Amino acid sequence: MRVRFLGGAREVGRSAVLVDDSLLLDYGMSGGTHSRYPPDVEPEAVVVSHGHLDHTGMVPALLKGTRRPPVHWTKATRDLATLLAEDTLSIQGDRYDQPFTRAEIGALGEVSVTHPYGESFQAAGYEVTLFDAGHIPGSAHVLVDDGDTRVLYTGDFNTGDQRLVEPSTARPAADAVIVESTYADVTRPPRSEIEDAFVQAVTETVHRGGTVVVPAFAIGRTQEMMLLCESNDIECYVDGMGIEVTDRLRHAPAFVRDPERYRRASGHARFVTGRDGQRRRIAAKNTVIVTTAGMLAGGPAMTYVPAVAGNPTNLIAMTGYQVEGTPGRDLLETGSAEIDGRHRPVSARVRQFDFSAHADRTGVLSLLESYRDATVFVNHGDQCERFAADLRDMGFDASAPAPGETVAVASSKRGVRKESV
Repeated sequence: MRVRFLGGAREVGRSAVLVDDSLLLDYGMSGGTHSRYPPDVEPEAVVVSHGHLDHTGMVPALLKGTRRPPVHWTKATRDLATLLAEDTLSIQGDRYDQPFTRAEIGALGEVSVTHPYGESFQAAGYEVTLFDAGHIPGSAHVLVDDGDTRVLYTGDFNTGDQRLVEPSTARPAADAVIVESTYADVTRPPRSEIEDAFVQAVTETVHRGGTVVVPAFAIGRTQEMMLLCESNDIECYVDGMGIEVTDRLRHAPAFVRDPERYRRASGHARFVTGRDGQRRRIAAKNTVIVTTAGMLAGGPAMTYVPAVAGNPTNLIAMTGYQVEGTPGRDLLETGSAEIDGRHRPVSARVRQFDFSAHADRTGVLSLLESYRDATVFVNHGDQCERFAADLRDMGFDASAPAPGETVAVASSKRGVRKESV
């Protein structure tokens, strides 16, 4: 089995792994201000691990012209990926260099094949099985079996506790593991401590007469914040694409941890349906506003943040990973960011709360303990080579393939060799 790392190698974003030039695992775009894409390919079939832009954002582009490779995913991932594709085009407007068209989004309905966890299916001649990855609703580990060799592609995963989804526990046998390493250099405190710190900061700000803006990713993070606010009786507004995501997940109860609690949290939140005038009125209240975009690269957040930026009583509570070069990253590092088309200082307090849905170092190592005899390929991280070296020091057969690199994987009895492209 030949595995080529088209994207996501030694970087976070645009994940794409090609097996034997026929089976494509994920096809995403990089996050942040300037999107980057993996190279064009024509696979026989596609398997998508989960519905985040960096893993599914370019899937419609695979359907150019008469191309119609089947796209395999969970039902939740299909619904979220379609929503993201529509949002991508609406944001880009009439740009000449759009990565795909509305016709190609429409073609997804022709090629989409949904699968539950744990039931094997055929794709491009391989037996493929999806396992719950505990990252966001519908996220999956992908096991690829050619009858001789088994490769596990972890996608993004989490072994820790979250309110929205159950943690990853499946550990199917594999000869090689392609493992994400986004937070492999971070060890987090217990989730309960992070939640307690967030709740304390938010309630104190509101009691002092301030407003809290919580920039959050529309998929997963927004709903996690809703659940946390509801469980602590914190009033919250929800704005942006997270509203549509919340609604779609209400219709996919099999993919959330506690459907009844999710229903209560959805009823507790106040969804913003108006325009900037309503948003400015809400921003003047002593309340909490959960809003896209999570990295401040557009979305309703760019109405709320300017509205609260000048008052140090207010709080901007960042809840997710901030890609280098985004306004969110600049705000965390410098206390200023590009707002309303100009770079300006922010007097409101800015704090980061690590609500990541990715496994930290402890979580990644706990998964890999089940694969001591497998070959490990580290990807999807800023420090892939360093983490691979750490794994080798621990006795793993580990490496961090470079972008475009191909490795030939055989069963554990025959080992693994690398090849140049």
